[in-house]
Amino acid sequence: MIQARATARFVRTSAQKAGLVLGLIRGKDVNRALATLKFTKKSVAEHVAKVLRSAIANAQQQDGFSGDVDRLFVSAAYADQGPSQKRVRPAPMGRAFRVLKRTAHVTVQVAERPEKVVRVGADGEPAKRRPRAGAPKKKAPKAPKAAQQ
Repeated sequence: MIQARATARFVRTSAQKAGLVLGLIRGKDVNRALATLKFTKKSVAEHVAKVLRSAIANAQQQDGFSGDVDRLFVSAAYADQGPSQKRVRPAPMGRAFRVLKRTAHVTVQVAERPEKVVRVGADGEPAKRRPRAGAPKKKAPKAPKAAQQ
């Protein structure tokens, strides 16, 4: 199974805000994730889309990749906190307030879904599923109480 990841470091947003956008694409296939990011109103969505495209390109460069981008999905997406820039904002009476300009490290990991294996019977048709051994048998539905009397 092919796995690839890409990271954008020092993105000018907080890790919490980036995590909201990353939660939207986690587990989705890459085409649906890119479409979701395109119509997301958060400004960090552009950075996440760029990282996702980079992760897809990284997967295509790996040996053993099937060549089918449609089989890729977002297996992990997270944002770690980066260093904060400290700034000073003037306040009344000679005081000053500290402002933290936060950064984040955005990571997106993609993986390839395994192909579905279909059992084929002797006649070339897909085999019908048999119940598992030891599986509980379905009970017949009970008649309503009014019909029992």
